[in-house]
Amino acid sequence: MDNEEIKQKLLQIENTELEFTVTMTGKESTRVNGLYKPETHEILLHNKNFKSDMQLIYTAIHEYTHHLLTEEYIAETGGKLPVKGSKVHTAAFWARFHTLLQKAEELGIYKIDIEESPELKELTEKIRKEYMEVNGKLMQEFGKLLAEAHKLCEKANIRYEDYLDRILCLPRNSAKDITKLGAVEVDPALGFDNMKKVAALKKPEDRAAATQSILGGKSPDTVTELMKKAKSGDPREKLEREKNRLTKTIEALQQRLQYVEESLGQL
Repeated sequence: MDNEEIKQKLLQIENTELEFTVTMTGKESTRVNGLYKPETHEILLHNKNFKSDMQLIYTAIHEYTHHLLTEEYIAETGGKLPVKGSKVHTAAFWARFHTLLQKAEELGIYKIDIEESPELKELTEKIRKEYMEVNGKLMQEFGKLLAEAHKLCEKANIRYEDYLDRILCLPRNSAKDITKLGAVEVDPALGFDNMKKVAALKKPEDRAAATQSILGGKSPDTVTELMKKAKSGDPREKLEREKNRLTKTIEALQQRLQYVEESLGQL
């Protein structure tokens, strides 16, 4: 593939109105596989790092995600570029990136096919069944035991927090997450970290939808972003809530300002 062919494939996945260039550097890098320059809208690919076109396309889509997000930022801010040094690999970035990868797979531009490696396929099944799922089940049982320990602490007039801190030496936030797994029905096939994400959802239908999405191949970050959008609801309602929060903050600051001014007048 040449530079123009890569660019056309990216445009096929998702169009952009912001002009950009793709350049294969002809170099090898031990630091990065590629990079995006928001000031000049350049995608640079260190093509000597790749052994296949699929590896090259994967990185090209990664850098193109930066371009698309930069385009959106410019539109939202009236022409400003993202602040240098700001975090770029956010959950929103990974969600967008994985969505683009899925589109690329559907279009036949990119694929990740473990069927081509029988050894990898066998190992993948072993990891899922003998480690991720087994660990998930253990953590569910762990959560039920912690809930029982909480009850016994109360019965014995022992502070549960002290029991966690100095007897189990278990961080409180971890204990909270684990206990929730014992109280909410979550598929252990998700693995512990994904189980925590799903268990945090209040509605059973949301948990079911998130579980189906993850087991169906969507990345956890993609599912998280989808759930955030679902929670946000109507844009007008979101702005109204923000307005109410800002109004309360302003009122509190005005009261504080009045107090400070009165205190200064008495000095």
